[in-house]
Amino acid sequence: MIEKIKREWLTAPGANIMAGIVVALALIPEAIAFSIIAGVDPMVGLYASFLIAVIISIVGGRPAMISGATGAIALLVVPLVSEHGVEYLLAATILMGIIQIIFGVLKVGKLMKFIPNSVMIGFVNALAIMIFMAQVEHIFGISIDTYVYVIVTLLIVYGIPRFLKKIPAPLIALVVLTGVYIIFGSNVGTVGDLGNIERSLPSFFIPDVPFNMETLQIILPYSLSMAVVGLVESLLTAKIVDNATDTYSSKNRESRGQGIANLVTGFFGGMGGCAMIGQSVINVKSGATTRLSSLTAGVVLMFLIIVLGNWVVQIPMPILAGIMVMVSIGTFDWGSFRYMAKAPRTDAFVMLITVIIVLFTHNLAIGVIVGVLFSAIFFATKISKVDVHFEALEDRNVLRFEGQIFFASIDTMIDQIVFKRYGKAIQLDFSQAHLWDDSAVDAIDTIVRKFEEKGNTVYVSQLNADSRKIVKELSQLNEQYLT
Repeated sequence: MIEKIKREWLTAPGANIMAGIVVALALIPEAIAFSIIAGVDPMVGLYASFLIAVIISIVGGRPAMISGATGAIALLVVPLVSEHGVEYLLAATILMGIIQIIFGVLKVGKLMKFIPNSVMIGFVNALAIMIFMAQVEHIFGISIDTYVYVIVTLLIVYGIPRFLKKIPAPLIALVVLTGVYIIFGSNVGTVGDLGNIERSLPSFFIPDVPFNMETLQIILPYSLSMAVVGLVESLLTAKIVDNATDTYSSKNRESRGQGIANLVTGFFGGMGGCAMIGQSVINVKSGATTRLSSLTAGVVLMFLIIVLGNWVVQIPMPILAGIMVMVSIGTFDWGSFRYMAKAPRTDAFVMLITVIIVLFTHNLAIGVIVGVLFSAIFFATKISKVDVHFEALEDRNVLRFEGQIFFASIDTMIDQIVFKRYGKAIQLDFSQAHLWDDSAVDAIDTIVRKFEEKGNTVYVSQLNADSRKIVKELSQLNEQYLT
C-alpha cells in the first residue's frame, strides 16, 4: 500500500506540479466556454472543473488524467437548463453521479474490451479535429496581433523543448506572452472577455427543486445520458493515457470515482463533467505521471481564480488557442492515413464513420456506440460463413459442418443442404463447428426433422462440450440422437 501511494503521488513531484499548473491555466477558458454552451454562469463550469479535478485525483482509477467540465456534457444539458433552470441541472448532476457509481459497482469498465482499435482511432481523430475547430473562433478574423501570438506560441511550444525540458514549454509561453501583453498591450481577446469570474470558493447547498416523481421524470433522462456519455469519454480517455504512459488503470474504479466527483459537485454548484482528453494530453506531454498533477491542476485553478483573478483575466486567448492547436496536432493519429490504405475495408469504414458521427453530432459517445455497432455487424457477417460438406460412405452419408453456427449463419448453412431420401443413416458431423445460441440449436432440430420427414435416420455427432451442453438444454432432440 505504501509503495503504491509513493508511486501514484510522489514520483517526480516537480514535473507533476509544473504539468498541473499548465493544465490549470488551460482549464479556465474551457470551463467558461462550456458554461456558456450550457447556458449557465461561468462559475458553474469553473467550480465543476475545480471540484472534479481534485476529487478524481484521490478516488479515480487513472493517475495523471484530468477531469472537469466538458463540452460533451454541456451540449446534453442545454434543453434542461433552458426549460427548467440551473437548479434542475445541479439535481441532474447529483443523479448522474449516483448512476455512475452504480455502473462502477456493476463493473461496466469491463465493456472497454469490446471497443475495437478502429473505433479508438476514429475517436481520437474526431476529438483532435473537435479540439482544433473549437480554437478557430479564437484565432481567425480577429486581428493581426492574434495571428502573431498564435505563431509565437507554437514556436515556443515546439522550439523550447530542444533546449529546456525541465519547465513545460506551454507554461513558458503562457507566462512570457502574458507578460508581453500586460506590458505592451495588443489587439487580442482575453480570458476576461469570455465571462465574469467571481473570486469565491464554492459552498454546499441542496438544489432548490421539488423532491417528487415529477422532478425525477424530468432529470432522469438527462442524468442517464450524462452518465453514459461521461463514462464512455472518461474510460476511452483513460485507455489513451494508459497507452501513452505504458501503464494500467482500473476502469471500474474510474467509473466509481467519476460518480463520486459528480455527486459531490452537484451539491457545490458545479455542472457535470468527465475526463478531458485535451487537458489529459497536455498533462502527460508536460511530464505528468501521478495523481499529484491532477490534484495540482484543481488546486491551482481555484488559486488562480481567487488570488490571481485580476491577472488571469488578462491572459490572451490566442496563447491558449495556440497550446490547444498543439494538443490537437499531437492527439491526431497521423498514421491513420496509412492505416486506411492497409487495413481491411470494414475497419477503415468503421474508423471513418466514427469520426463522421462524432463531428456531426458533437457527441463522442454516440460516435463510439455507432462505431462499435458497425464493427459488431461486420464481425458477425465475417464469421457467419458455414460450409457443409457431403460425403457418401458405405454404411452412412455424412454432412460435415465447418464454422461458427449462430443466428446470422443459419440461412446460408441450411441453403447448402439437399433434403431428400438417401436410404442410409445420416450423420451430422460437428467436429469442425461450434453452436453458439438457441437459433443454432433450433436449426439443428429443423435439419433433423426435415431429414426424418423424408424417411431418413439421423444422428448428431462430434459436438464439443459447450455445443453438447446447449443442445441438451435447449434442443427437442432425445439423447438417442446424440453420439
